[in-house]
This record gives sequence, structure tokens and C-alpha cells, in this order.
Amino acid sequence: MKKTIFVFSALIIALLVLFQLGKYSYVSGNLSIEIAIAAIAIVFFVIGVFINRKTLRQKPENRTTINHEKIEQLGISEREYEVLVHISKGLSNKEIANRLFVSESTIKTHVSNLLVKLDAKRRTQAIQNARSLQILAA
Repeated sequence: MKKTIFVFSALIIALLVLFQLGKYSYVSGNLSIEIAIAAIAIVFFVIGVFINRKTLRQKPENRTTINHEKIEQLGISEREYEVLVHISKGLSNKEIANRLFVSESTIKTHVSNLLVKLDAKRRTQAIQNARSLQILAA
């Protein structure tokens, strides 16, 4: 994180210096406005290429395989699993109900069943338990 902050700080400082040099050169009459704009455009292009390469080199996230056998052992239905996935995305009962086209009380029932099956007292604990059992992607 510190490295990223340092790189972006250095880029901002370099751009400010470039702008000041361009302003000084233009005011003194040694540089036309087109050349200053071209130089700034080239600097932004190089920064864009640098950032693009940096993001392309990032390693993909570790995707854990979902243990379908464990889901069956716990007796989690397909609809309950859908609700669990939506809970892991941070959606409320009302939002989940709207997405799945069911009533909010139905979602509450599914959540209650999930809490019992995952031996949890809260939704966050259910998500943690589900991830530790590898039935949710990390």
C-alpha cells in the first residue's frame, strides 16, 4: 500500500513540475501552447500505460471450490443457498426478497433456517461459518 501511495505521489509531483515548466516556458515565449499540450498528453499517456500494465500483472483472486457435498450434508436447499449468497453480498432481507421475487417473511424464514443449519447466531457469523466450511467463495 505504501508503495502505491509513493508511486502516485511521485506521479502527481512530476505532473505539477511539468505544468509549471510548461507555464514558465510559455510565459517566457520559448514554447508554443501546442507543444506544452502535447507534452502533457504524452505524460498522461505514459501514466495510463503504466497503470494498465500494473493492473494486468495482478494475480487473480484465489477462488475456493465450493463443497457441494457439505451443502447437502447440512440440508441447505437451493433457495436457502441463494439467500446465503445474497446475505454474503451484504443485502438486507427486503433487498433479497425483491431480487428473488418472494415475500420478506419468506426470506426471514430462510435466514432462520440457515442460522440453525450453520450453527450461527447472526448473519455475519453464518457467513464466516459458511466460508470456513467452503460452501461460500472467499
